Amino acid sequence: MTAVRQDAWSPDDDLILAEVTLRHIREGSTQLSAFEEVGQRIARTSAACGFRWNSCVRKKYDDAIGMAKQQRQKRNYLKKQGISTISAADRLVVEEGDGVKAELLSAESMSLEAIIRYLRQWKGTVQEMSRQIRHLEKELKDKDDRLSEFRELNERLSKEVNEVQTDYRVVNDDYKALIRIMDRARRLAFLSEEVDEDRARFKMDANGNLERIE
Repeated sequence: MTAVRQDAWSPDDDLILAEVTLRHIREGSTQLSAFEEVGQRIARTSAACGFRWNSCVRKKYDDAIGMAKQQRQKRNYLKKQGISTISAADRLVVEEGDGVKAELLSAESMSLEAIIRYLRQWKGTVQEMSRQIRHLEKELKDKDDRLSEFRELNERLSKEVNEVQTDYRVVNDDYKALIRIMDRARRLAFLSEEVDEDRARFKMDANGNLERIE
């Protein structure tokens, strides 16, 4: 029977709780099983371990939990591919961030058929990615060519617009000058008519005298 402790949790207790729980997550086991194992190791109830994990410890290992879930998915995938079950002797333990230990597959734990199948799938993936890369490179080249064409067209149209604007200014200036000339000519013609009207007119009568014509 597991003894019930009333003292506070130590850093070592939290570390044991984290390591065991992460291992159970990686192996596809339940957290309840992890809490029971921890409780036996540190003489606490599984309920206390679960409460400690959910209220305090889990927040410190969010990244490690995500990594453990990914490793669990990989383990399940490898099992579906026919890879043999990993024994304790076949596990490779490496240190990762925050002192969390992760287990990796050794080459000896894989069957030759599974390795060949995995390499073929990987080859197909690489070939598909290569095709996608070539397709994207072609699209990028086509877009670069079109961009160059649009730039040349933009430069040509900008030049034409500048020329049209210049021609417009010249024509506009000529038009204004012509209007001024026509206005001056009209005023001069009007003044000439007034001078002719004001000039006195005379004619000679039968006696040889000049007579003003109204």
